[in-house]
Amino acid sequence: PPMWYATHCVGPVAGLIGKPAEYVSCFGSGTIRKELIKQYGSPFAVETAHVVLRDSDVVARIIRSLFDTARQYRESFDVYGSRQSFEWQLCEEEQPVLHTAKKPEPEIPRRVSVPDFAARLPEPLRPFTTGGVYDADDHQHLSFTQGGGHGGSHPHLVHEFVTAIVEGRDPYPNARQSANWTCTGLLAHESGMHGGGIRKLPEWTLS
Repeated sequence: PPMWYATHCVGPVAGLIGKPAEYVSCFGSGTIRKELIKQYGSPFAVETAHVVLRDSDVVARIIRSLFDTARQYRESFDVYGSRQSFEWQLCEEEQPVLHTAKKPEPEIPRRVSVPDFAARLPEPLRPFTTGGVYDADDHQHLSFTQGGGHGGSHPHLVHEFVTAIVEGRDPYPNARQSANWTCTGLLAHESGMHGGGIRKLPEWTLS
């Protein structure tokens, strides 16, 4: 089911707002092949969820599709604010769009390049973002291009996790946040299988 793999969508939104998901409602759309329905126990080609974040006026909309949908693979998110908004590029090889308020209509949107934040990493980790590192079997490891194009995040996640262990603190995201983001997708699918009924996140994922 598409929402069983929703952490890539939930994480950026919940992380930017800094609040956990509190409850969710989801609808399924379309029908996948019979053999896939049997394999996954879900008929939906697309699942669309609305996620209410605790103590926030922001509601996130998450759309996921994995099978039988004519679409180039993309993991992305858009952010809409009063001064500026950011929209992920629709297709690979394009650049995202930054919208700025209070400008003449033709000047509001502009294409921007996403920077490489390798400079925030220790020197030995920096090449793993865009520079490229090769192992003994000559397999190239580029965080920007491997793993579905996770934007160079892998080395940063590794650095945060190891640093948290060294400093004796919780990493970001910690276990509770990770559980909240994971449960959001699981409960969204459950909601979709029951006509969009509201599903509340477990209290132990909220505190």
